[in-house]
Amino acid sequence: MKIVFLETGNLGDDMDFEPFRKLGDVTFYESTPPELVTERIGDADVVAINKIPMNRETLGQAANIKLICVTATGTNNIDFSYTESRGIRVANVSGYSTCTVVQHTFAMAFYLLEKLAYYDRYVKSGQYMDSPYFVHMGRPFHDLKGMTWGIVGLGEIGRGVADIAGVFGCRVVYFSTSGKNHNPDYEQVDLETLLGESDIVSIHAPLNAATERLFDYEALKRMKRSALLLNLGRGPIVDDKALARALQEGLIAGAGLDVLPEEPMAKDSPLAAIQDSERLLITPHIAWASVEARGRLIGQVYKNIEEFRKTLV
Repeated sequence: MKIVFLETGNLGDDMDFEPFRKLGDVTFYESTPPELVTERIGDADVVAINKIPMNRETLGQAANIKLICVTATGTNNIDFSYTESRGIRVANVSGYSTCTVVQHTFAMAFYLLEKLAYYDRYVKSGQYMDSPYFVHMGRPFHDLKGMTWGIVGLGEIGRGVADIAGVFGCRVVYFSTSGKNHNPDYEQVDLETLLGESDIVSIHAPLNAATERLFDYEALKRMKRSALLLNLGRGPIVDDKALARALQEGLIAGAGLDVLPEEPMAKDSPLAAIQDSERLLITPHIAWASVEARGRLIGQVYKNIEEFRKTLV
């Protein structure tokens, strides 16, 4: 069985891919530009990808392809109508990073909530060394207990955030973007209510027609001026131009983003002009990427290929 990995670079150079050689003749590419995708797939039986589109254009000449392994949960890059027409199986990986994304959500929240950028800068600048006081309170911050935490998308990750926010003493409310999620453990509200009442809003929803640019300028205007917005769902759910404007106008207190409409970040992104880390924290799509989560992901990809190989015997 011939196996080709087209994007190992997206999984980190600290991961061990050698066990895959037990499964067949394996070729690894750290990255693959669009013009080389068809050539590199060649006569492979299995192709492992992360973000590369899988459709008629990329698979049309792949006569032997039988399985596409997505080294992620999302499958927006798969043309399922085409793969199904050819009987090509698709296997993704789910649940491997739930606790990691939940953890990153709170890391971002506390960084912004407790003004950690300011206080770290204050100490390292030498100002604390010259202070006559043991304490410096240049930026007031507040207890998480008693705040309202609004969650957009109460899936597995959203529920994890809700559970921990509740432990901290938050009132948790949620908005179901599909309208189908009715969880009796938490208070379901409409989007208008969530925006108006939440002190922290975290997004954990998928990208679809209902969620694209859900957070436009009008939505951001309805939030509290003291509120924080965290996007750990998909970048296009938040209109980046609207968010930059809202931050510049002080419509919200701050935002933490792990996802952006364009990744890597566009050089002309309106958010690039906001250098104040007290108001805007951006991480490069790493909320899922702890060492343990990536290990679990690769382990499941191995199992997916192993199980598929059994069907060929």
